[in-house]
Amino acid sequence: MATELKNDRYLKALARKPVDCTPVWIMRQAGRYLPEYRETRARAGSFMELCRSAELACEVTLQPLERYDLDAAILFSDILTIPDAMDLGLKFVPGQGPVFERPVKTHADIKAIKRPDMISDLGYVMNAVSTIRKALNGRVPLIGFTGSPWTLATYMVEGGTTKDFAKVKGLVYSDPKAAHLLLDILADSVIDYLNAQIEAGAQSLMVFDTWGGVLAPHDYREFSLRYMQKIVDGVKRDREDGSYIPVVLFTKGGGQWAPLLADTGADGVGIDWTADAAVLRAELGDKVAMQGNLDPSVLYAPDEVIRREVKRVLDAFGPKPGHVFNLGHGIHQYVDPAKVKVLVDAVHELSRN
Repeated sequence: MATELKNDRYLKALARKPVDCTPVWIMRQAGRYLPEYRETRARAGSFMELCRSAELACEVTLQPLERYDLDAAILFSDILTIPDAMDLGLKFVPGQGPVFERPVKTHADIKAIKRPDMISDLGYVMNAVSTIRKALNGRVPLIGFTGSPWTLATYMVEGGTTKDFAKVKGLVYSDPKAAHLLLDILADSVIDYLNAQIEAGAQSLMVFDTWGGVLAPHDYREFSLRYMQKIVDGVKRDREDGSYIPVVLFTKGGGQWAPLLADTGADGVGIDWTADAAVLRAELGDKVAMQGNLDPSVLYAPDEVIRREVKRVLDAFGPKPGHVFNLGHGIHQYVDPAKVKVLVDAVHELSRN
């Protein structure tokens, strides 16, 4: 794993060091908008079989790097691997998304949850990490990731996707002790999971708090932020070989809480397109790197509009070190792949020193 990085812009930016141009990667950069991904997914037979095959997960992780001059690769996997390993009967239903056959409903259900073993239950993820890291051969850094405890809990309690979060918020308000027990179990599992990804070769980590933005401010602090703080404290970022593994926290719809995320000691904070990057950049200063925050829908626009909006984002973050360009959330599946090249090339061209 000691191969020297040929492109370290991304890690330099997270360390708030000067770079020759702003690094860029894209959330869900390996995904359904790419025809080559759809072909590999069809060969795999199912989404989870694609995740469980180290060779196929590696193949799709590298696909966008063959098309675009990206500055990082991200492990191809899913945020629900931990709940899946807890034997809740995860299935992906066409047109419906993830569904759990045995959702968590009661305090007794939570107490009965099995904390996953990183080798016997989730070893396939670590195999994918090590396979991808080897295949990259120092080309760009590899990002490992997880869902936040709150986000994982929403799926486990709701039994799948939801619009109103009635069941999980009902648990929070009616039995907060049970909610905290669930979140503690998940936080401990996430820490084990991320540390195992580091051992397998991940060079940076992302925590996706996809549903933190649905919480009221006081609930966000108690039921989401508190457990991301536990993760930041529990991840072994300083390595024996002298390397350092940065951690980026991202709460969708949570731009107002970026200062709280920065206070956790995380290395980077992601913001979505609803946040004012210039305001947050001024408020956070040099305390933390920032990632974001182009609206994914800009990629449906003409090329000149994409370039204009890229410049708008770059100008908002300003010239100081510590910006990783990204979309404000995952790329849409119906985006023309050619538009992504326009975006990536514009970021490098318009930010070059």
